[in-house]
Amino acid sequence: MNNTWFKRVSCFYIPTSMPGWVILMMALGYAIYQFRVIDRDSHSVSDTLINWGFQVLMISAVYTLVAYGKLRKWGGS
Repeated sequence: MNNTWFKRVSCFYIPTSMPGWVILMMALGYAIYQFRVIDRDSHSVSDTLINWGFQVLMISAVYTLVAYGKLRKWGGS
Protein backbone atom coordinates (compact mmCIF):
# COMPACT_ATOMS: atom_id res chain seq x y z
CA MET A 1 0.00 0.00 0.00
CA ASN A 2 1.20 3.49 -0.84
CA ASN A 3 2.18 5.20 2.41
CA THR A 4 3.11 8.51 0.76
CA TRP A 5 0.13 10.86 0.74
CA PHE A 6 1.91 13.90 -0.71
CA LYS A 7 4.79 14.78 -2.99
CA ARG A 8 6.64 18.06 -2.62
CA VAL A 9 6.95 20.09 -5.81
CA SER A 10 8.74 23.39 -5.25
CA CYS A 11 6.92 24.88 -2.25
CA PHE A 12 3.64 23.02 -2.88
CA TYR A 13 2.43 19.64 -1.67
CA ILE A 14 0.66 17.60 -4.34
CA PRO A 15 -1.53 14.66 -3.23
CA THR A 16 -0.37 11.26 -4.50
CA SER A 17 -2.94 8.97 -2.86
CA MET A 18 -6.60 8.94 -1.94
CA PRO A 19 -6.16 10.23 1.66
CA GLY A 20 -4.14 13.15 0.30
CA TRP A 21 -6.85 14.00 -2.22
CA VAL A 22 -9.51 13.80 0.50
CA ILE A 23 -7.55 16.25 2.66
CA LEU A 24 -7.13 18.62 -0.31
CA MET A 25 -10.85 18.45 -1.20
CA MET A 26 -11.79 19.09 2.43
CA ALA A 27 -9.52 22.14 2.52
CA LEU A 28 -10.97 23.50 -0.73
CA GLY A 29 -14.53 22.81 0.41
CA TYR A 30 -13.92 24.62 3.68
CA ALA A 31 -12.42 27.59 1.83
CA ILE A 32 -15.53 27.82 -0.37
CA TYR A 33 -17.78 27.51 2.68
CA GLN A 34 -15.88 30.31 4.43
CA PHE A 35 -16.19 32.51 1.34
CA ARG A 36 -19.97 32.11 1.34
CA VAL A 37 -20.23 32.86 5.08
CA ILE A 38 -17.99 35.92 4.84
CA ASP A 39 -19.73 37.17 1.68
CA ARG A 40 -23.14 36.87 3.34
CA ASP A 41 -22.09 39.10 6.25
CA SER A 42 -19.87 41.64 4.47
CA HIS A 43 -20.82 44.99 2.96
CA SER A 44 -18.35 45.33 0.09
CA VAL A 45 -16.14 43.32 -2.23
CA SER A 46 -12.97 44.48 -0.53
CA ASP A 47 -14.37 43.51 2.88
CA THR A 48 -15.11 40.02 1.57
CA LEU A 49 -11.74 39.51 -0.07
CA ILE A 50 -9.69 40.83 2.85
CA ASN A 51 -11.45 38.59 5.36
CA TRP A 52 -11.48 35.58 3.04
CA GLY A 53 -7.79 36.03 2.20
CA PHE A 54 -6.92 35.64 5.87
CA GLN A 55 -9.04 32.48 6.08
CA VAL A 56 -7.36 31.01 2.99
CA LEU A 57 -3.98 31.76 4.54
CA MET A 58 -4.93 29.84 7.69
CA ILE A 59 -6.40 26.91 5.72
CA SER A 60 -3.25 26.75 3.59
CA ALA A 61 -1.07 26.74 6.70
CA VAL A 62 -2.96 23.82 8.22
CA TYR A 63 -2.87 21.91 4.90
CA THR A 64 0.88 22.49 4.64
CA LEU A 65 1.49 21.34 8.21
CA VAL A 66 -0.52 18.15 7.66
CA ALA A 67 1.26 17.43 4.37
CA TYR A 68 4.69 18.17 5.81
CA GLY A 69 3.99 16.05 8.89
CA LYS A 70 2.78 13.12 6.84
CA LEU A 71 5.66 13.41 4.40
CA ARG A 72 8.42 13.69 7.01
CA LYS A 73 7.24 12.12 10.27
CA TRP A 74 5.20 9.10 9.23
CA GLY A 75 7.12 8.07 6.14
CA GLY A 76 7.56 9.12 2.57
CA SER A 77 10.43 10.49 0.57
